[in-house]
Amino acid sequence: MKTLFFGTSAFAVPSLRVVAERTQCAGAVTQPDRPAGRGHRLRSSPVKSAALELGLPVFEPLQLRGFARDMASERFDLFALASYGRILPRELLALPARGALNVHPSLLPKYRGATPIQSAILQGELETGVSIMLMDAGLDTGEIAMQQRTSIGPGESYGELHDRLAVMGAELLAQCIALAERGELAAHPQIGEPTLTRPINREDLRVDLSWMPERIVRAVRAYAPQPAARAEINGEIVKLLRAHVDDAGDLVIDELIAPNRGKVSGAAYYRTLRQAQGDNGQAQGDNGQAQGDNGQAQGDNGQAQGDKG
Repeated sequence: MKTLFFGTSAFAVPSLRVVAERTQCAGAVTQPDRPAGRGHRLRSSPVKSAALELGLPVFEPLQLRGFARDMASERFDLFALASYGRILPRELLALPARGALNVHPSLLPKYRGATPIQSAILQGELETGVSIMLMDAGLDTGEIAMQQRTSIGPGESYGELHDRLAVMGAELLAQCIALAERGELAAHPQIGEPTLTRPINREDLRVDLSWMPERIVRAVRAYAPQPAARAEINGEIVKLLRAHVDDAGDLVIDELIAPNRGKVSGAAYYRTLRQAQGDNGQAQGDNGQAQGDNGQAQGDNGQAQGDKG
């Protein structure tokens, strides 16, 4: 079965490997290299790197309708997509004879859009899952071919859940490919009230330590390890990596990154903070003592001048 894969982020890599292993994959379509890091050097997407390792052709089209015209003479049986980051136009979706499968990390129609994993954690969901849908021209609105549920661990972070769902999605995709090969792939409309997620912005990452502890912990989990929630402590912005609520209902910060420093436990950070505050207090005390000594010396000098007069 001849296929074409669409994907960009690390979430898509397990699905790419399944498609490359189980089908005649004509290549991987991914988003172009983009500047990243402090040096703003061009960086390839995880899918591009994995595709090159697998010996697959890589396509990085800027215009998808133009790409559809370029591919129109090819005979594709199936497209597979995971975390590509762009909506495929009708011209592309019309090319594969058996349709296009999309791996989405939520129980659709819940949490359509760009950030379904983060949103599920932020909302305090106890379970989530993966949906394989037959794509249409809408945003995650296609019919469901397969769905699998999984519990969200009480302390599970975005990164941990992301990796689990990526593997789960690849396994479901493999099952759907097998059904498509036998001509047995069926799908049904999405059932339930849709919710839509949006991309994360910098303001979303800000945590106010006056919030309820449970809300803070959900935010920390939802953005860990990257891009990481941020909070202001003693006048500096720190990245919060792990936190929990103790038996007394209080917030405990387990791990963070302070400016120009590496990862440190919350306990070690607060010890350093208290030490710095103590040293500052001691310095202020010493300064006060010095000022007192200076005043005493001035008084003694005045007394001496008076005795001399």
